[in-house]
Amino acid sequence: MTDLGVAVVVEDDADVRNLVEAVLRQSGFEVHSASEGREGVEVVRRREATVVTLDVGLPDIDGYEVLRRIRQFSDAYIVMLTARTDELDTLTALHTGADDFLTKPFRPRELRARVAAMMRRPRHEGQRAASPDVAQPAGTPAAADSGLHHNGLALNPDTRSVTVDGDLVALTRSEFELLHALLLGAGAVKSKVELVRVVRGEYYRADAYISESDERAVEVHMGNLRRKLREDPAQPRWLQTVRGVGYRLAPVCS
Repeated sequence: MTDLGVAVVVEDDADVRNLVEAVLRQSGFEVHSASEGREGVEVVRRREATVVTLDVGLPDIDGYEVLRRIRQFSDAYIVMLTARTDELDTLTALHTGADDFLTKPFRPRELRARVAAMMRRPRHEGQRAASPDVAQPAGTPAAADSGLHHNGLALNPDTRSVTVDGDLVALTRSEFELLHALLLGAGAVKSKVELVRVVRGEYYRADAYISESDERAVEVHMGNLRRKLREDPAQPRWLQTVRGVGYRLAPVCS
């Protein structure tokens, strides 16, 4: 196995499969592939994949069902590939647990950049309990022990861990980055455009075009984040929506 680990390509189009295999192999992965969904699930399980590229339109079961099955046993980074430009495809992929998506045809360097950005932001690794809250002025999270603390929530960027009232919360890379950005903002409003760049990482430069679909993807990530935190949108402890703009950190609870 290489230093980067194993990549699995689940794609029924031989030309696309060969292209993706070449990109990932050149990036430093040990690459395996499958042309059908059920086979892809087993290859991911058997090879303990680090990264998976997954076509939406497969001949036996669709990519969303493959994604759901993989998520039952793996936290591999998953990039969905689709030939359709329908926004619903993107939102369905993110709701189901994908980390990113690309529309065919795509540039090889774009796929390489997306995968590299994910690998630079690893999944949470720590299992340590959070420290008690430290009193701070309204709207400002406390920084202690390399972590951020706010209203019973603790985020440690070194271990990539998040806890709520001492209980560990499992987040995707995108959810973690969004929460981290809002905590660092200490109550400042973050626009959806800013948060798209947080999710996309270095690939989205300041002059890069950001579509409505990108902004909707942020909304989906925020919805998933609220669900995992068991946030009450009517009385938020952490995440406030600023209508027409974006999101900000809720004030410190009294």
